[in-house]
Amino acid sequence: MAEQEASGLQVLLHTLQSSSDKESILTILKVLGDLLSVGTDRRIHYMISKGGSEALLQTLVDTARTAPPDYDILLPLFRLLAKVGLRDKKIGRKALELEALDVTLILARKNLSHGQNLLHCLWALRVFASSVSMGAMLGINGAMELLFKVITPYTRKRTQAIRAATEVLAALLKSKSNGRRAVNRGYVTSLLGLHQDWHSHDTANAYVQIRRGLLLCLRHIAALRSGREAFLAAQGMEILFSTTQNCLDDKSMEPVISVMLQILRQCYPKSPLPLVTASSAYAFPVPGLITTEPPHDLPEEDFEDDGDDEVDKDSDTEDGKVEDDDLETDVNKLSSKPGLDRPEEELMQYEAMCLELSYSFEELQSKLGDDLNSEKAQYANHHHIPAAASSKQHCYSKDQSSCGQEREYAVQTSLLCRVKTGRSTVHLGSKKNPGVNLYQNVQSNSFRRDSSESEIPDVQASLKADAWDVDAIFCPRMSASFSNSTRTREAVKVIDKLLQTHLKHVPFHDPYLYMAKARRTSSVVDFKMMAFPDVWGHCPPPTTQPMLERKCGVQRIRIFEDIRRLIQPSDVINKVVFSLDEPWPLQDDASNCLQFFSKFESGNLRKAIQVREFEYDLLVNADVNSTQHQQWFYFKVSGMQAATPYHFNIINCEKPNSQFNYGMQPTLYSVKEALLGKPTWLRTGHEICYYKNHYRQSTAVAGGASGKCYYTLTFAVTFPHNEDVCYLAYHYPYTYTALMTHLDILEKSVNLKEVYFRQDVLCQTLGGNPCPLVTITAMPESNSDEHLEQFRHRPYQVITARVHPGESNASWVMKGTLEFLVSGDPVARLLRENFIFKIIPMLNPDGVINGNHRCSLSGEDLNRQWLSPSAHLQPTIYHAKGLLYHLSSVGRSPVVFCDFHGHSQKKNVFLYGCSIKETLWQAACTVGTSTILEEVNYRTLPKILDKLAPAFTMNSCSFLVEKSRASTARVVVWREMGVSRSYTMESSYCGCNQGPYQGLQFGTRELEEMGAMFCLGLLILELKSASCSHQLLAQAATLLSAEEEALDQHLQRCSSSSGSVPSELEDEPACMEEIDYSTDSSSDQEGSLSELDRRIQECAFNKVEGEEEEEAPGQGGEAIP
Repeated sequence: MAEQEASGLQVLLHTLQSSSDKESILTILKVLGDLLSVGTDRRIHYMISKGGSEALLQTLVDTARTAPPDYDILLPLFRLLAKVGLRDKKIGRKALELEALDVTLILARKNLSHGQNLLHCLWALRVFASSVSMGAMLGINGAMELLFKVITPYTRKRTQAIRAATEVLAALLKSKSNGRRAVNRGYVTSLLGLHQDWHSHDTANAYVQIRRGLLLCLRHIAALRSGREAFLAAQGMEILFSTTQNCLDDKSMEPVISVMLQILRQCYPKSPLPLVTASSAYAFPVPGLITTEPPHDLPEEDFEDDGDDEVDKDSDTEDGKVEDDDLETDVNKLSSKPGLDRPEEELMQYEAMCLELSYSFEELQSKLGDDLNSEKAQYANHHHIPAAASSKQHCYSKDQSSCGQEREYAVQTSLLCRVKTGRSTVHLGSKKNPGVNLYQNVQSNSFRRDSSESEIPDVQASLKADAWDVDAIFCPRMSASFSNSTRTREAVKVIDKLLQTHLKHVPFHDPYLYMAKARRTSSVVDFKMMAFPDVWGHCPPPTTQPMLERKCGVQRIRIFEDIRRLIQPSDVINKVVFSLDEPWPLQDDASNCLQFFSKFESGNLRKAIQVREFEYDLLVNADVNSTQHQQWFYFKVSGMQAATPYHFNIINCEKPNSQFNYGMQPTLYSVKEALLGKPTWLRTGHEICYYKNHYRQSTAVAGGASGKCYYTLTFAVTFPHNEDVCYLAYHYPYTYTALMTHLDILEKSVNLKEVYFRQDVLCQTLGGNPCPLVTITAMPESNSDEHLEQFRHRPYQVITARVHPGESNASWVMKGTLEFLVSGDPVARLLRENFIFKIIPMLNPDGVINGNHRCSLSGEDLNRQWLSPSAHLQPTIYHAKGLLYHLSSVGRSPVVFCDFHGHSQKKNVFLYGCSIKETLWQAACTVGTSTILEEVNYRTLPKILDKLAPAFTMNSCSFLVEKSRASTARVVVWREMGVSRSYTMESSYCGCNQGPYQGLQFGTRELEEMGAMFCLGLLILELKSASCSHQLLAQAATLLSAEEEALDQHLQRCSSSSGSVPSELEDEPACMEEIDYSTDSSSDQEGSLSELDRRIQECAFNKVEGEEEEEAPGQGGEAIP
């Protein structure tokens, strides 16, 4: 049957080319038209494969060369040719070879006064010009001059032909040679004039597509440097800016406004960032490394540009499928296990970090007691430190503030009742008003005190008094160099008074201990101050905050404000008010501007420039010893007015997109609110968007490569109080000192008879800070050999976090893990009795301390150093890997290895794992995967978490091994230590788009809950394993019965994964107004081919424009040579 259809089609096509009978040709064209007008495009592609395009083109040439050309044949032939040509990517080349390109151009010239014939010729030219190289050929043959004869100033006649001509011209101008030709012939000025004329006369917006076509022509010309120069010289910025101001709110003008925005951004003169150097403001002399002179940004002429001399190329290919070259397809690399990267005798040093394997119980108890009485003895005089005997301050006490009660519920109440069954303890915020500020109405009720606050003095008055300079007095680090000064002694008195009168208990936090620990924290720059939120502490807000609903138009408003600065600079202040690069004071307390500060632990703000009274450009610092990784920010701001929106523009972000475009907000901490009993980091900000700006890195700084683009994060903040001191951060900060304080308090909170909690120092960092290693398990029941044997043979679980300093969410997840493991929860007790947890809660202390986003002090991403780490340059990675090597060498490889991370471009929480087969399948590798043996147990834990944790989703998990990830912890531990369950757990900075938390942003409570849920997942994983002991199963069964069988469905050892997992969706839909400023973007759908197809079909059934002029006598009557 198929052969008959093929032979029938081939007969039709052969007859079409060979017949000279008009009726036969028209009949065949009608049959082909009817055949291709129904069904899918498969029919058209089938016809193309049988030589259909060539047959139509040959018929066109033959008909055009008859005297006179028969337009009764040519018009339906053009329509059919355009329909087929839209699907034939080689149509332009075929038209050139069969001389149909020249024939069509000649027919168009002969029909300039006959709109219907001209329209059909233009449709064909539009299809031919879809190939850039064919467009260049048409340009050489004078097509652009012809089109400018068709594109006239505003008229209501022949508008279909004018629209088609603008679309053809836009297609031709994709060619760089045509673009240069257009610039040389002054077409930029002509196009701007035509645009102004049509814009001013088309008041009813009836011809928006013509105006858009003219703008697309300008956009392609502006892809060239010479085109941008001509555009600027013709006052193009001013013209387009002024024409948009009265139509921004008109939705019918959307096609025009979007292209105008792209042109304006494209032609905005590129410039370097307003920094003295692209390198970090902080430098650390790494021993053994030669430091070079920091690169300086150069003048604008140095910027890599568009390559005007580039040869025209076709961007389209027949096969749109691009193989993922990053997937590792070398089976040997995937499956081989390399040898040790160090001498075996070096592993002996890690025995001291695994004392639980060798010491007797008495020795363990003695050693534990010695550790507890060493460093902590220095702080014994501080009654503020929670201790096991303290009922007032202990974090498990029942007589606590509301925050303490919430924490007690989170720890004391079994985790089993908080799984993904709709019974989460999270208080949901209202989704009806996602932009609500939890600080709103603070001023009206801030002094309503309950009985517990009756003795608190007037905070408002106190903060205004010189003696209560919270900004300057509260947070000195009291380093040895000035600890004896009079000012410091006075500061301590003020601190004591503040703590005694205003402090609200924050579980597992103590300000005195924090300040003592901060003295020992070593930073590249000797920070003299501590940030108030870090000292005072943070309690989660009472409600979970919804994602911010993005208002349409917010991005273009900010872009137009950028353009206004360029063309109307009269109101721009442009005053530097803070800079790490300039040592002299830049701020006057009496001046009418905000005061900024960032020289404290984890702080990051390099420069602040006042643009207008309530608007500031901010630049964040690159990572130490680096020129990149600008994302994390954390800074103090003061001197604000309440109820006044302040706009902040962080102008040197690096990532091409961000969750700030999809509902995420930065975080804010108010000192006044904290003193009023609300010590809370809150999501804040409105009018938030993230977009590409006009700043570029020079080619010199980029090492000769094309200078990278920068992006702007802009947001507005309305502060809750006048003259407050507030802190703004990318995400909830969690400092190294906070971790060290937390670990000490945790150690003091545990029952030493039940919980084995040990702190070791894994190593010293480059910056001289100890990297903590924590061991948590249960103490043996007794000194008996049986119990000691069980104690020493518990399997290991290894968890790490915070290798990337800017991923503070990983620390909050880790905080939840640590607190849960030492808690009295029955699940935690079972975990301790059956596992030994080795935890490195912060792999990059130096990066965290110094406000880095991704790197260590050596300027390296430590999670790309696991293959062959250096003890000298990457000590934390070297010794973490050494510890894992040691465990493996004594036959104690961990059941699970997991590295906690944060993710900036996805929502939810998910795992990355490793699988040989899945990687090879995804890469369509020809190697027979049937010969590779691989257990699928690596999928069990994520499936469990998908059922348990409200924030977790299996849909975002991936088990592919990429070449670019070969040196990460996940891949190295999987490959070199043979840990099949080796994971990276990613937590979104933003929130969830599925499950109970759908539409909500993560708070610290949800992140800590995820840490606890991860632990519960480890227990369920063990219960589902074939090696699970009968004793543990019995204990779990008892626990389930006591908890109303809340997890019964998860403990079916043969249960499958959830059966109703939705199909995997794209992480994010396209932002409603996301703009790509590159010239090769296909997102603009310029002269959309599907739209052209629709217009051609309509023309086949309807009469074309009725107002066209009649054909002149003898017009078109001559044959084409």
